[in-house]
Amino acid sequence: MKRFGWLLLLCTLIVPSPSFAAPAEYSGGVSDEYRYEEYVFITGEPIKFEGKMTRNERTSKDKTTISYNFSLKSTNPGRPGTLDRRVTYVTQATARPDKGQTTTVTTVTDNYQETIEISGQKFTLDDYRFSKSDVVDVRPAADYYSGNIVGRKIFLLNKGKANEKEIVVTISGGDVGYKNFWGNTETQIIDYEYQSDTWTGTVRAQTSDTKTKKLVYQGNGAAYSSFDGGYVRVTEAEQTATYSYNLPTVTSNGYVDTQRNIGESKLILQSVPSVERLIVPKFRDTVGHWAEEAIEKLYSLDIFEENTQFFVPDVPMSRYDFTVAVMKAADVRLDNPKSKKAAAEAAKKPSMFKDLKTSDSNYQYIYSANEKDIVKGMTADLFKPDDPLTKAQAITIMLRALGFEHRAPAPEYRTEFADDESIPYWAKDKIYVAREIGLMMGDESNRARAGKVLSRAETAMLLERFLEFLEKDLQIDYRENIILY
Repeated sequence: MKRFGWLLLLCTLIVPSPSFAAPAEYSGGVSDEYRYEEYVFITGEPIKFEGKMTRNERTSKDKTTISYNFSLKSTNPGRPGTLDRRVTYVTQATARPDKGQTTTVTTVTDNYQETIEISGQKFTLDDYRFSKSDVVDVRPAADYYSGNIVGRKIFLLNKGKANEKEIVVTISGGDVGYKNFWGNTETQIIDYEYQSDTWTGTVRAQTSDTKTKKLVYQGNGAAYSSFDGGYVRVTEAEQTATYSYNLPTVTSNGYVDTQRNIGESKLILQSVPSVERLIVPKFRDTVGHWAEEAIEKLYSLDIFEENTQFFVPDVPMSRYDFTVAVMKAADVRLDNPKSKKAAAEAAKKPSMFKDLKTSDSNYQYIYSANEKDIVKGMTADLFKPDDPLTKAQAITIMLRALGFEHRAPAPEYRTEFADDESIPYWAKDKIYVAREIGLMMGDESNRARAGKVLSRAETAMLLERFLEFLEKDLQIDYRENIILY
């Protein structure tokens, strides 16, 4: 089956990142490789500023220090101005491995500076108090986190002069985000309350930072070639911000606090994409197969590693192969020894299961999956790697990897599948959640068919949907759903 031209896949995958994707600082601004933009409300009106922002991050043990330096100019010809801000935040992390969680506390250092000049008026930051705390739930396939933000800025207009005035900005809000191998998204919703002796106002900034990777199929334009085409990973990053404000009306005679200026301003910046070609599958038995795209996609991502020309899509998937595929698809952190000496000692230890050898190239995936409670043996000492995989087993493994195995309601519930009573008790919670999040659907008779043995082609389709959830569904939930709410 030949395919030519560019075909954008429905599946979008997210780029790995060394740290959580997060909007710069806590002012609602957005940035790309070249510039930074934000709206400033210190005069009681929305004025867009843009310019340069630099970010320096240092990590030492459980402490992360991030310093920002902003040099911005007003884009409003009628309200010329500049903004210079230097601020450093320190985050201290406390790991609780017994709970599978980490808590963080972020504070601002005392060496902050901020000066804003607009149409001859100079606002100087006189005091800044800030506190932020997050809890991170460290799950096998992803980290999920949320936190609270509080703070206060005190600006002085005409500092040191007889007509000096004080403007107090009270900050409150929170953030929510996730991080997995395929990407990360953070959304901040922060409320700012402005108070001065002449006017009051409120601003809500909703800012999201998302990093994604898309798989794009590129057909081979040459008719005489050894392959029809292949996949390209396209890495993208985007930041969006929406400011909703309720401000006084500003006239030539001053502020009219009883007449409100209510509106909304938006910002969006996208980074320049990067591309990476992936290996080209050459299976002889998948051409024209209904699962061909899913199989080739997973092979290109090294999730399936076949060393023959045949994928055998219609034979049963084994427990061993599926467990390894899920671990690779989610890039679950392996419990690898941290030194050569430790690795050598680990190799001498007996296998956790009698029917698996530690010399197996993929043994570490099974070991880590067992340690992280993603998959268990069929008995205390037998994994039974070659046993065929049932749908109930597959769904259970994926839900445990996501960390969603406890999100089902209290006992005595029904899954809404027609064959609810035939679903094994140990899989019922997982199948209920899988249906709720769209990871699985019933057949034409609305049956779960939990005991059905899955073919390799069927598991390829299931794994493709698993990858879509890790990026597409999580991104929608952590960005669009929150902001549109």
